[in-house]
Amino acid sequence: MRTVKDLLVEIKDTSEVIVDLAYSAILFDIEDIAEEVLELENKINDLLKQIRIVSILAARSVDEAESVSTILQIANASQKMCQAAGDIAELVLRGMKLSAEMVRIALIKSEETVVKARVSEESEIAGKTLAEVRLHTVTGMKVIAIKRGYEWIFDPEKDTKILKGDVLFAKGDVSGVLKFFKLVTGREKKVEDFEPELEENLEKAVELLVEMKNLSELAVDLSYLSLLYRNEEIAQEVSYIEEKVDNMKYEVQLLVLRSLRDRPDEELKTLLAVLELAHASEYIADSAKEIAQIIVEGMEIHPIFLEAMREADEIITMIEVAKKSSLDGKTLGEARVETNTGMHVIAVKRGNKWITNPTANTRIMAGDMLVVKGTREGEKILRGLCSK
Repeated sequence: MRTVKDLLVEIKDTSEVIVDLAYSAILFDIEDIAEEVLELENKINDLLKQIRIVSILAARSVDEAESVSTILQIANASQKMCQAAGDIAELVLRGMKLSAEMVRIALIKSEETVVKARVSEESEIAGKTLAEVRLHTVTGMKVIAIKRGYEWIFDPEKDTKILKGDVLFAKGDVSGVLKFFKLVTGREKKVEDFEPELEENLEKAVELLVEMKNLSELAVDLSYLSLLYRNEEIAQEVSYIEEKVDNMKYEVQLLVLRSLRDRPDEELKTLLAVLELAHASEYIADSAKEIAQIIVEGMEIHPIFLEAMREADEIITMIEVAKKSSLDGKTLGEARVETNTGMHVIAVKRGNKWITNPTANTRIMAGDMLVVKGTREGEKILRGLCSK
């Protein structure tokens, strides 16, 4: 029988990749990815059954039972995130597409974008493994899926070899997109000017939807961080974000309803997809709050959870910016943190204030605590940039 730690690691890693794949499926309208999301949802359900059994067997006293209950609360919240991802995948399989204009707004406005690129004959990464090319660290873009002919490789491992003709799907900071395309295709990609062609209500609704997605994913990261540092302030920030996302969902619904004027069925399906995506983002934020409540309610965290977090594919941590370090006084855009390290800055704590949606224009100051996630290699690089 597998250990609680092993099951927790797999649940956390799977719940993160399933959300990324779900958004990729809806943005690129790919049924194969949507079907994989539903397969992963079934996998999570099976893992949850296993962890319930193992956790119950591990509890030998009331104190141990309370500690184990927090593990089950985390696992249940992860399952809810996967259900939200499954709902997004169902939209694709039911033919409920976003319009081209909505997709372009989502890709451009999103804090972390999703891109796809084909490995060309002249690409310098062809024939190498993901570990060898270090795409995540070098460009800030994490490969979440590879299409090879008619086959798919989902959540590829470090030793997965990249071949000519592969189509790579990756997620990361917008600033790393051009560098990613250059490495994968061997050619420069031009930045296209884009003016939305949606009516005002729908344009606002899609922009709100993107912000909801960004905030719900931030809430998940902060909820795990609150457990790692046993920090009630961070846990309360998750509750604040969850309430904000709830309010934004109603605003999206109102904007969509305002735009309903004698529309054909196909357009109504598009609007229904927008509403369903808003609901999914809210559900993810609710799940994050459920995790953070462990800290708010003062529950005991089982040490196995902390071990599992250290073994997860992506780590999340806090790094202090030292005075006169390489980042002191620079904006995130000037420092190109994600592009140069592969670490995504999800929040900044400055004294008693939180900057929960940092942009390229956010200036980093000495004493700031950067909340970041990414690879262990990237963490070492970033710690070097933050130190004297």
